[in-house]
Amino acid sequence: MDQALLPARSGSILGSGNYFVTVGLGSPKKELSLIFDTGSDLTWTQCEPCTRSCYKQKDPIFDPSVSSTYSNITCTSTTCTQLSSATGNEPGCSAATRACIYGIQYGDSSFSVGYFAKETLTVSSSDVVQNFLFGCGQNNQGLFGGAAGLLGLGRHPISFVQQTAQKYHKIFSYCLPSTSSSVGYLTFGGGSSSGNLQYTPFSTVSQGGSFYGLDFTGITVGGTKLPVSSSVFSAGTIIDSGTVISRLPPGAYGPLRDAFQKGMSKYPKAAAVSILDTCYDLSGYKTIAVPKISLSFGGGVNLELDGNGILYVVSEKQVCLAFAGNSDASDVAILGNVQQKTIQVVYDVGGGRIGFGPAGCQ
Repeated sequence: MDQALLPARSGSILGSGNYFVTVGLGSPKKELSLIFDTGSDLTWTQCEPCTRSCYKQKDPIFDPSVSSTYSNITCTSTTCTQLSSATGNEPGCSAATRACIYGIQYGDSSFSVGYFAKETLTVSSSDVVQNFLFGCGQNNQGLFGGAAGLLGLGRHPISFVQQTAQKYHKIFSYCLPSTSSSVGYLTFGGGSSSGNLQYTPFSTVSQGGSFYGLDFTGITVGGTKLPVSSSVFSAGTIIDSGTVISRLPPGAYGPLRDAFQKGMSKYPKAAAVSILDTCYDLSGYKTIAVPKISLSFGGGVNLELDGNGILYVVSEKQVCLAFAGNSDASDVAILGNVQQKTIQVVYDVGGGRIGFGPAGCQ
């Protein structure tokens, strides 16, 4: 079985709360930094000539006209029609060239529109994927930091995971580094790198088949299980490397916040910031004691969060509990990337399960 290991870095270097890897696109290959996202399927990058708009990115923008392996997908092909279920938008058709046009919008209103195409993708020096389907973005706006685009790791047929199923057998894993100076990894294929993994089965989520669902069963703070019934999580939960702050149903967030505040009562409060309402001024402290938080999932899995997965540091005067409550109990809960820091996360998509292990990286 093929295996490829890519260094994963914090997007804070690029001005984003997400994590990115570098891959090669085209012939000759051009290196691109892509945010890897388990909550979406389409892989895309900004492309010359940026007919409408391109945001500022760190790498030179990909130019399909200088690649010998680039070709557009025609809008009459079945390949084009499967875009609608992957992006939630009907594909368009270029009047002049009959090229398939994709459009995708994300939860934060960021978007990309452009040509649906195929190209040679270089994952590592030994692993090259021919005819990889991706979006060549001509109109791109939003909060992507300086990354060139996105690597879609969802479960839809056009995701990277499904397009490379023969090669990597629908297994991938990552560890998100806790700081911008440390490096984690994103691995495709191969077995797990450590034996102490706890596996929980994927659950089905009503919000669509592309997401990886989890069976969220409870929360423990400072060793005490919160009095939250599992029915509170009935709207479903997804794990998403492309969402920063975890979102909990109101019936779970309230008790978590209260228990956390009790455990942090000796520290001075600070103003809320954005969606984070439980913040502290820790500027006067050399060491702090933070209540331990662990999350429970189906199959008896308890995920103990790393210290970096509990607090989100805006500044030393504003350090916040890194969870937010959904406004509506019917909204899906999300396990975001702050909570996943330093944890080894293994997606065994073929096996229908996800594994968690401690201390996968720094």
